[in-house]
Amino acid sequence: MTNSPMTKGIASARLPIDSYTQNFADLHPPFDAHEAAVAADRCYFCYDAPCQEACPTDIDIPLFIRQISTGTPEAAALTIFEQNIMGGMCARVCPTETLCEEVCVRETAEGKPVKIGHLQRYATDTWMNKGTQPFERAPVTGKKIAVVGAGPAGLSCAHRLARLGHDVVVYDHREKAGGLNEFGIAAYKSVDGFAKREVDWLLSIGGITVENGKALGEDLSIEGLSAEYDAVFLAIGLGGVNALRADGEDMQGVEDAVDFIEGLRKADNKSTLAVGRNVVVIGGGMTAVDAAVQSKLLGAQNVTMVYRRGKDRMAASEFEQELATAKGVQIIYNAQPVALHGDGAVSAIEFEYTVQDGDQLNGTGETIKLPADQVFKAIGQTLIAPEGLTLDGRKIAVSETGQTSRKGVWAGGDCATGGDDLTVTAVAEGRDAAMDIHATLMA
Repeated sequence: MTNSPMTKGIASARLPIDSYTQNFADLHPPFDAHEAAVAADRCYFCYDAPCQEACPTDIDIPLFIRQISTGTPEAAALTIFEQNIMGGMCARVCPTETLCEEVCVRETAEGKPVKIGHLQRYATDTWMNKGTQPFERAPVTGKKIAVVGAGPAGLSCAHRLARLGHDVVVYDHREKAGGLNEFGIAAYKSVDGFAKREVDWLLSIGGITVENGKALGEDLSIEGLSAEYDAVFLAIGLGGVNALRADGEDMQGVEDAVDFIEGLRKADNKSTLAVGRNVVVIGGGMTAVDAAVQSKLLGAQNVTMVYRRGKDRMAASEFEQELATAKGVQIIYNAQPVALHGDGAVSAIEFEYTVQDGDQLNGTGETIKLPADQVFKAIGQTLIAPEGLTLDGRKIAVSETGQTSRKGVWAGGDCATGGDDLTVTAVAEGRDAAMDIHATLMA
């Protein structure tokens, strides 16, 4: 990349070429058979299993760990896939440290939980490396369902419906299926094209057709889909990005963090990606951490995450925050952006310190200015609301099984109420909606 005055400070190839492979290697290298056996041996196989209670997909965790300990990882994989067909990806990206592992009895007693996520990956990888599908389709029902969105919720729903004998057409606005698993997570969390391999493996059950380049509101309508299909499941995610509402946010060098992460996911050669010398990431969630850490891994000299509330309010887990600081990212809490400065391109960003008063966040009047030639916004996304559906706040209102206010239309994942914007929760919602669609159609 040749830098113009408008992009001063943003450059590619900041590091020796071999550094990129090392920097973006697998965050958690997989267990071998011996490591898995040792880790599984630490499980107490609790009868009341708090780990299972904490799992959004309700995987029988003690059972699959016992199956690993007895040398049958394929059986363990079946236990996982029965509840979570995307257990392979969830083992890589699920914040186990705040879910199953946080409530592990070993964590409570010793401060060192059973490595449930690692064990889940060992089991699912063992099965998936065979390349075979764990389930067969039921006899064809003659029913046809449209799924809009090929992310975790949509694919989970489609697989369960196909398994139950229905024919499914999945529409997605992107050129490739996978949703956030393919485009929206840090490159070091899912390496070697795993997201695509998992999609291909999932689709191998049959009965599922994917049509890319089709977006709701442009190429598709709820009215048209409802007329053509027996049921519709919406898994459209959150397509809009919140604004900073700070002066100068339209300057060059200011980007959405999700676009930056997508560019990283698509790049075959990380050395060609441009990054600033002084990078500021605004936000406190997983996306903010992914953008900040990867900026550092690309060679940014100074990377700072700034969050408007306190450390205890951050959506990013303690593990993710520690990962960021371990990679050299500075985190500033209780500061909100008020203005971006520069002559066409951003060169600095000004923040006001904040204080929390109950649920109210107030500015103190004290400000700090940080040098910044690249600013990433990671302050959340918003729903591009489809017409004709009742909303609850900023998401589609749904029942516990995903039914919307319109008969024959279900929704799940990030676009619907009730979830916590996690891959594992989206998978559970897609699965549960599929079961309710099946029950409704076959009644």
